[in-house]
Amino acid sequence: MSSVGLNKWIVSGNLAADAEIKTVDLRSGEKAKVAKATLYVRGVRNRDESFTVSLSIWEKSAAWRTLPFLKKGSLIICTGKVEPNPYISSNGNTPRAGLSMTVLDIDLDNVKSVEDEDVQTDDAQTDAPAPETTAPETDAQKKKGKSPVTA
Repeated sequence: MSSVGLNKWIVSGNLAADAEIKTVDLRSGEKAKVAKATLYVRGVRNRDESFTVSLSIWEKSAAWRTLPFLKKGSLIICTGKVEPNPYISSNGNTPRAGLSMTVLDIDLDNVKSVEDEDVQTDDAQTDAPAPETTAPETDAQKKKGKSPVTA
């Protein structure tokens, strides 16, 4: 297999905000949905080497199925095609380098969600004690005359 012209990247980082879905007009005159998000990628040895990647997730891609889980702060792993995206900074009008990724697939590593916090809060507020369960007595315990263990 030849890898000439192959543009496949894998990057891991935290989402800057929830993914936003937009409808765009294609050259063919059809409409399509695309989700936009920004990924913060932290430098391995130095936080000052961090950078951002602009993500585009198209409706018919495998990554589209993960949209309900793409919440601010979630740690995700993206696979896709990367292209340079130069821009002029608003601070000092200096040229900057940026990266844009057309995402093919997303692996969810550590997902943030409001529901998780609600579940933890509900469990902590429950006043009723947890029911005690008794493990069945094993043959070894019967022979030694020991009582079953309480879980």
